Amino acid sequence: MNDNRVAVRVWGDYACFTRPEMKVERVSYPVITPSAARGILEAIFWEPQMYYLIDAIRVIRKGRWFSFRRNEVISVIGGAQTWMKDPSKVSYIEAGGGAKDGTQRNMLALQDVEYLITAEVRLSDLGKDSPHGLPKYLSEIERRARGGKCFHRPCLGVREFAADFDWVEDAQATLEEGNPNWQSFNDDPGLMLYDVFDANARAQGFKWLNEADVEAVKAAAGKKAKDLPRYNREPIKPKAAFFHAKIEKATMQCHPERIRLAG
Repeated sequence: MNDNRVAVRVWGDYACFTRPEMKVERVSYPVITPSAARGILEAIFWEPQMYYLIDAIRVIRKGRWFSFRRNEVISVIGGAQTWMKDPSKVSYIEAGGGAKDGTQRNMLALQDVEYLITAEVRLSDLGKDSPHGLPKYLSEIERRARGGKCFHRPCLGVREFAADFDWVEDAQATLEEGNPNWQSFNDDPGLMLYDVFDANARAQGFKWLNEADVEAVKAAAGKKAKDLPRYNREPIKPKAAFFHAKIEKATMQCHPERIRLAG
């Protein structure tokens, strides 16, 4: 592996990587998507000075299909600040069977899955000015993955399907050990969602402004502090990108510089 690549093994009892074309019923892709893999890595460690490019996804356990019906809500919760000021102005959501805000929907998901995620770690434009350099972030990712630490619990597609994770030194050796049939494991999932945030936009990074920064911007712009953004760049606008997913020898290549993306 190159010096700027990391590898993490993830597994879980259930997974659902929802196809965006399914508007009502949730139907999973047959394998984890690159955006879901990136979300797992960012749950373990992320800072504005760096970003991930998913390199490849290796399948140890593809899992099996299963379906079930669950209760969901169709309403949106009110603002937290409004509730803090006056709880009587907030309309609560009623969930559960028979509730006015609840509904039952089917889900076609996966059971007993296990993947190996390899990703390239790069410095954002903000990180290039940092004195620490890339080795600091690589060592922090390894330390947290080995220790089972994360900013929030990673999930396999949806929040209720939690993911376990562990650090991997050699992804290919781990694949061969965990999946004896890896050489004959080929599949063609077809068109798959790659990500909703462009890698070039994520490469710019951003910096949270402290009170001194806000006061300086306020003085220059002549605006009130509450009307100013707390970061130094415009928010990234989501834009879906797709690619043709193909699994050869239990490996799906995902690096944006080696595959063809379409908006």
